[in-house]
Amino acid sequence: MSKPSVLISGAGIAGSVCAYFLSRAGLHTTIVERAPELRKAGQQIDIRGAALQIVRRMGLEEAVRSKSTKETGLAFMDTNGKRLAEFPVDEKGGMSFTCEIEIVRAELAKIFYDASKEDTEYVFGDHITALDEKSDKVEVTFASGLKKEYDLVIGADGMGSKIRRLVFPDENVMRGFGQYTSFFTIPYEEEDGTWGQWYNATGGRCILLRPDNTGYTRAYLSVMSSKPAGYHKLSIPEQKRLFREIFEDAGWQAERVLDGMDASDDFYMQEIAQVKMEQWSKGRVALVGDAGYCPSPISGMGTSLAIIGAYILAGELGSCKGDWEKGLKTYEQKMKPFVTKAQSLPPGAPAILNPQTAWGITILNGIVGFVSWSGLASGISAVANRFARPEKDDKRLPLYAF
Repeated sequence: MSKPSVLISGAGIAGSVCAYFLSRAGLHTTIVERAPELRKAGQQIDIRGAALQIVRRMGLEEAVRSKSTKETGLAFMDTNGKRLAEFPVDEKGGMSFTCEIEIVRAELAKIFYDASKEDTEYVFGDHITALDEKSDKVEVTFASGLKKEYDLVIGADGMGSKIRRLVFPDENVMRGFGQYTSFFTIPYEEEDGTWGQWYNATGGRCILLRPDNTGYTRAYLSVMSSKPAGYHKLSIPEQKRLFREIFEDAGWQAERVLDGMDASDDFYMQEIAQVKMEQWSKGRVALVGDAGYCPSPISGMGTSLAIIGAYILAGELGSCKGDWEKGLKTYEQKMKPFVTKAQSLPPGAPAILNPQTAWGITILNGIVGFVSWSGLASGISAVANRFARPEKDDKRLPLYAF
């Protein structure tokens, strides 16, 4: 008897982790990725709580830690480069701007790819254009013109998921926060050190610099404004020009960052938003990770949620004995608590950390400075852990016979 076949759209974190466990559950897995190779663009991300348990079960903790950026913590800066507040990494798993395990997205994706590639068929440079669900299969049409049938299709293709749009065409699932962010690398300079640096400018603008372990500094330009709305219709050079216009008078290291942005070949931007859905499957098609329940980058839980979702989805499909409807339903039931908690952001986020006025920035800097230097950060961490940080969800993580 042939193995059940599963097609996953997207060779990112969720797709590769899901493929890893599906293969071990006895399913034949194929991943199709629109890009011609693994994507190198991406921000610095972290792994927390139950997701770290899963990495350990994969035997990959040492590999992940070896690629950690070793970021010391996050410092809030003024326009003259003076540190106003410092928040060091919390190695005890508490709330912190910097997690114990910080890693560049491309590095983590490569680790998961290497772990799954022996048992997974990867197809790069193609993507799904149509799905036609039949009584016992899903017929998939690819951009290359190829048509094939699979028992199941999984959308792991990010916040703007094409699979989600094909299966749930009438649902408006995006919940934006009015913030837009760009990510890219710039050359590392000695003064960048090992601390992340956060700087606020008027107009809801923020510059964040995070040195990594690959010889670069990760730069982030964020703005609370409606000006970048419709950015997805712009080319990358047009998006860069838009951010240059917005940030050219921002101060601090804006000029250096903008020059680095113009020269970068890994620039991308996105709206800071959540994906809110009542269900993540229909028929023989399911969504995992950001495609189904993106908690937004400001939650700090996107990567961890993708790993957890991929693990539970594979576990339920592997243990449902071919009753796919039951497996997908149980996946949704077990994932709901993780998603609900991760999407519960602190009140006022992200606007509270991105003031529009100079007075608002003065107040914010005064607050973070007081919290930092007074030693209250650990106490606030305990309260903040109620929001989007399911470190205590380890006990809720199911065990599967992989």
